[in-house]
Amino acid sequence: MPNMDLEGVNRENSQMITNYIPSMLALARQYINQGNPSLALEAVVTAMKLFGGEHGVYWTLHRAREMYQNRTQENAAAEELAALFAECAIAEASPNASTRPPLFNDGDLAGSSMLTDTSKTSILAKSGRMQVVMDAFADGSSFVCLQCGGLVSNLRRDEHLAYWCGQPS
Repeated sequence: MPNMDLEGVNRENSQMITNYIPSMLALARQYINQGNPSLALEAVVTAMKLFGGEHGVYWTLHRAREMYQNRTQENAAAEELAALFAECAIAEASPNASTRPPLFNDGDLAGSSMLTDTSKTSILAKSGRMQVVMDAFADGSSFVCLQCGGLVSNLRRDEHLAYWCGQPS
């Protein structure tokens, strides 16, 4: 065995590491394709340790987390914007969009007897969820049954009154 100086050993180890990393990454891809994400992550972390040590792993994972959080925030904003556009499109396409009642706040119904009756009987109002009740009135999709206090879809009004409360109006 020939005598090698320290520089030669380091060069040889460096060459082995650079040859080993691509094979570890290929193995990680294979694990992903097989449905083993944990083993794939382990292979990637091993490759990162070989290349940059523990600090390299920490830095890479920290950067990946930052990128994920930024993308998540961007996606949430995009989804909110898409939902807003969808609401606008539905409101415009609705045949009775001009006759649709406007959305209102707590103060808008404060004097109405309907709100007073609802706040006494509605299960949602009693549990502090009055906004849900007001939204149901606003979009016209539901009503609060004055007999049982339940929030009921207008599509199920007859069935509710006939089978649940037993006293159709």
